[in-house]
Amino acid sequence: MLFQGIIRSLINSASDEMMERMLKDQYNENLFVMATAAQKLTLRAIIEASMRAQSGQVLKRAYGSPNVQSPWEKLFLSPTQLFSLPTDDKSPINTGITIGKNAKAPLELSMPIMITGMSYGGSLSLKAKIALAKGATLAGTCTNTGESALSNEEREAAKYLIGQYHRGEWMNTEEQLSKLDAIEVQLGQGAWGGAVPSVTSGEKIDEHLRSTWHLNEGEDAVLKARLTGVNTTQDIINLLNGLKEKYDVPVGIKIAATHYIEKELDVILKTNVDYIVIDGAEGGTAVAPPTLEDDMGLPTLYAIARAAKYLEMKGVKDKYDLIAAGGLKTPGQFLKALALGANAVYIGSIALVAMLQDQSVNATPAEPTPQLVVYDGKLTEDLDIERGANNLNNFLNSCVEEMKLALIAMGKTSFSELSINDLVTVDKDISDSLGIAYAGLPYLE
Repeated sequence: MLFQGIIRSLINSASDEMMERMLKDQYNENLFVMATAAQKLTLRAIIEASMRAQSGQVLKRAYGSPNVQSPWEKLFLSPTQLFSLPTDDKSPINTGITIGKNAKAPLELSMPIMITGMSYGGSLSLKAKIALAKGATLAGTCTNTGESALSNEEREAAKYLIGQYHRGEWMNTEEQLSKLDAIEVQLGQGAWGGAVPSVTSGEKIDEHLRSTWHLNEGEDAVLKARLTGVNTTQDIINLLNGLKEKYDVPVGIKIAATHYIEKELDVILKTNVDYIVIDGAEGGTAVAPPTLEDDMGLPTLYAIARAAKYLEMKGVKDKYDLIAAGGLKTPGQFLKALALGANAVYIGSIALVAMLQDQSVNATPAEPTPQLVVYDGKLTEDLDIERGANNLNNFLNSCVEEMKLALIAMGKTSFSELSINDLVTVDKDISDSLGIAYAGLPYLE
């Protein structure tokens, strides 16, 4: 008791002195100046400035940008009750989707939620990739290799696997492409501001990854801004059409969303690809420079709405499946993206959060949770694959069940029935720019 009294007395004396100084000292001597500095500069900018000053290197931030400008919360779905009734309880709700309906071997999935490209090695550990693949398989959906090569472990764990034909080129062989359920040509990523070069040092690549990526010992893994031999727009068109002619599975293209999105789509419309992935600026990643995350690209909501509208205006909405990606995280957002015109959504960061669920305590508070899943994480061996897979399966099923209830309230029986007419917004600017009904005006057919 005596010791506790002494400690309290010391703490009280120190806090009194600090409070007195903050109330009396001028700003040039007052610790409170740090509070005003944080308000002006933001705590994030202060911390990142300190990190830059320490290393002199490009920063690498996980999870993506905090600069979220997609106002999903300003959009509402419209249920019906009297003039048009809700769906009958006994009516079956079709949650399935088809990607690449015009392909010889289309991809048939149980839901319009897919696991996005997060690469083994460049992003995640092998155990994390296996857990995602197993969880997606349990739920009846697909996962994506990301910018990696085909590992036997991921292929075995995934019933449906999309592989990326990418600028690192470790996947770009007939032997590997022929084992995929869909081929996705990755020419840009939202969290990276499009397409930029990056290098993974050979010193950080272990034997299994080196074998998977077909690298020599000590060789760096280089991701280029362009694919080898692709130096013109016509080269891109020829590549996409060549892959489409050669393989029976769906062939798609993934690009980062930018204000030039309609011009980018004009190029894609000259090809026969089956699907288009638009990756908004709010997309996540294991590591990316903050400037590319925060200050480049186009927010996901605007990107998807504009892409869908342009495809419809060009009369090709039924030819290409549109997949929305970039920061989507809730069943409501998934539904709104589908209503805007997407056929399916990709999820990444939120899938990892769901997969980790109760395993997060294995990291916090000593380490951040990415250390459980990133390739060079300190705690990757602590990840339980089966628990992670079951967690992800539960999350996906929970999302779909809520989405089904929303369909019933709107009087629908499948996700394909959703359209922009099912949306209303409380933001006049969004209404005017994207053609969504404004909540402040009467509904007019």
